[in-house]
Amino acid sequence: MRDFKYNKILLLCIVIGLAAALTIVWQRHKIEESSTTIEMVMEYEDVVELAQLEGVPTEHVMRRMKEAGITSLAVYETTLEKLNKSGKVAVLSGAQLLQQYYTGMLGDAVWRNLVETGRIQAEDVYVVGRDPGVFAEVKEDLVERLSPERVAVLDSQRQILAVKANYEKVVKWNLGLPTDEMRYVSGQGFYVVARPSNYTKVEKENVEGVFARLSGIENVSALIFVGDEALGYPDLLSLTLEKVKSKQLTLGLIEHPLQLQFFKQEGLVPMAIANDYKAARVYVIPKDEQPKLKSAEAVQRWIVTDQERNIRINLLRKYDKAEPGKTLLETNLEYVANVRDGLIASGFTIGKAGIFHPYFPQVFLLVAITIGAVAAGVLFLTLVRPFPARYQYALLLLISLVFAFPLLKGSGNAVRQAVALCSAVVFPVLAMTWQLDRWRKMSIEGRGSLAGIIKDGIGGLIITVMLSMIGGMYVAAVLGDVRFFLEMEIFRGVKVTFVAPLLLITIIYLARYNLFENEEEDEKDIWQQVIKLLNYPLYIKTLFVFALAAIGAWVFIGRSGHTAGVPVPDIELKMRAFLERAMYARPRGKEFMIGHPAFFLAVMALYRQWPRVVHYAMIVVATIAQGSLVETFAHLRTPVLMSFVRGIDGMVAGIGVGIVAVLAVQVLCYLSVVLGRRSVKNE
Repeated sequence: MRDFKYNKILLLCIVIGLAAALTIVWQRHKIEESSTTIEMVMEYEDVVELAQLEGVPTEHVMRRMKEAGITSLAVYETTLEKLNKSGKVAVLSGAQLLQQYYTGMLGDAVWRNLVETGRIQAEDVYVVGRDPGVFAEVKEDLVERLSPERVAVLDSQRQILAVKANYEKVVKWNLGLPTDEMRYVSGQGFYVVARPSNYTKVEKENVEGVFARLSGIENVSALIFVGDEALGYPDLLSLTLEKVKSKQLTLGLIEHPLQLQFFKQEGLVPMAIANDYKAARVYVIPKDEQPKLKSAEAVQRWIVTDQERNIRINLLRKYDKAEPGKTLLETNLEYVANVRDGLIASGFTIGKAGIFHPYFPQVFLLVAITIGAVAAGVLFLTLVRPFPARYQYALLLLISLVFAFPLLKGSGNAVRQAVALCSAVVFPVLAMTWQLDRWRKMSIEGRGSLAGIIKDGIGGLIITVMLSMIGGMYVAAVLGDVRFFLEMEIFRGVKVTFVAPLLLITIIYLARYNLFENEEEDEKDIWQQVIKLLNYPLYIKTLFVFALAAIGAWVFIGRSGHTAGVPVPDIELKMRAFLERAMYARPRGKEFMIGHPAFFLAVMALYRQWPRVVHYAMIVVATIAQGSLVETFAHLRTPVLMSFVRGIDGMVAGIGVGIVAVLAVQVLCYLSVVLGRRSVKNE
């Protein structure tokens, strides 16, 4: 039997790296714990519409919403269409005015005079003001959005503007932030979340105009841009940043509908970085999805979202349909209150959005982790094919120097990604390799009892999970900075972490066992076994097994990441929802339902001396769980404590499912024996 030695120097490097990783993880945990305030935001327009639908004063709805938990109202730029509907201005097309004149329906003498003197053009748009303040802002906005040449005052006393623009288009264009709405929101005791858009060929006056309106408003908490660009993009971002800093505003980063990074807004991320990372992740349930969710489901969605994805601004949409036995207002108030209560019960506070301290790990800790990850990689190579220690140390030194140099220079983002990827791939394999070598050295005589299998399965799984956790700590630490907390940067290589460990554990297995024989004396090297596998006769049952494996691989890989094309069954969605409510951190199904039970069956296959290929298959499936466990820590937006607890929850649940799996297989074996005896008797 080939003997594989674990180099103690390499193990020491791994332990030192683990100590450095735990230091960073602790610092990261403290930072995550210090940012637990959620800002509950609703659109001002939704509140106004809700009041109109219920036939009650807007002040009444705002007061009730504040009591229910809404802290802030989002105010968007107004449009001529909105102003026209609210009665603040009247918007008419020139063609409409001329039609009224020629049909005798235009009775106002001023308007008739404008037509008769040729000052009304069919292709122009006419805006009539009522409130001098609103009219002045509309004029200012139209001049900035169009040009001074395209906006003219026809009658200053009657507040009439002539605008050279397409009527259908101009009424829908964003104008500017309405001062009256923002002042009203602030006066009702809410924070104001301003939502400006960028200008075409933006100029200095445009940016200054936006912040001039904000300057007179109290309690402006955040700025969430509308559209594909941040205000000031491309050449005036520095001016916008200067104004943002002077107002001490938080920048909102709207999470992408696929729940990966953000809705792309050009210039936003560089601005957030220059704002000392004073930014908050924003989530809103997609408009077409919310009506499909029951209120309770939406509430649970918010709680899980804030817990798992570092969301700190909840932008809630109103429900447009009342629940049975409730008014529309009562439905929405209960929805908001339940979200608030659920968040408070989960340890959050409600208020102005919490932000993360601009944390970056100390370089010497990153170097120690890097050396530990390199040592793990070298150790893996020695466990495939042993080679002299002097070459191990030379390889360790060379790769460590290459990786450490960029870190010491103050850059090294690519190195950190490489170290994280190496850790996510290698440590699950090392954990399973240690277990394989432990089994090879122990005697399996007398261990085939049901109690022995369950006992050794529990003990072995706990140790294996703890060893895999080392990789999780490495990943959580080496990428543990504020850019990853806010998901400005993400872990690269998710698909690799799902596939590579399975290939590496296969190499490890073939280096230790003959896949086709149970007798270890008949060992062959890896290449010989691959050749034998390729020369294996092709049977229908073989094709069936490969087809099942291919389907499993398609589901396994396709379900990873955020762009999966493999749908999730309804029963699994219901199980997830149950686990989210029942446990602090919902364990991953591939761990507690698949991988960990396979570990128990691997023990059973070994102790009962089943065909080697069955044992190998169970080892590969068990490795899926270990890889998934480590990959959990690659979700850097998830608090590290939650990732750790998720792994432990998965292990505990996996032990339970694993015991059930062993018992089920035992029953099947018993039934097969009984049925086999009956068939013999019948013959």
